[in-house]
Amino acid sequence: MDFSLRETIATDPGALRETLRALFLAQPLAVLSTSDEGQPYCSLVAFASTDDVGSLVFATSRSTRKFTNLARDPRVALLIDNRSNEEADFHDATAVTATGRAGEVSGGERDALLKLYLARHPRLEEFARSPECALVEVRVSFYTVVSQFQQVTTLEIA
Repeated sequence: MDFSLRETIATDPGALRETLRALFLAQPLAVLSTSDEGQPYCSLVAFASTDDVGSLVFATSRSTRKFTNLARDPRVALLIDNRSNEEADFHDATAVTATGRAGEVSGGERDALLKLYLARHPRLEEFARSPECALVEVRVSFYTVVSQFQQVTTLEIA
């Protein structure tokens, strides 16, 4: 097995977006990374993606550490993967890191994104509609996709 790192810029962005859409539909959870006064902090979040994969959305209580962190520093990363926790994952799993800026949405934008989020996570409706819940949009700057152990592809979002 070749263990050399191969990093490329997506030569077929449309195909890579389709790959991302399929992965995002198959995986309901992501790991969110925020900064807690310079220290990385990770949280598990239920997420949804816009059809163009330009934004990822999650709901959280405003009293959480993750919300406090992103209010202080909106730069975030989310990890979405399809691992099965088997040996084959070293070659077969795909992991995507979405890097961007997060912020609470409101008004008409919130309504549209909440509809998208609840279509993906209907069991979270009571939580997502509660007054203490914030709906957060991550506007993705770029995706880093790792597959086949060390095949790395980057997709910039315009």
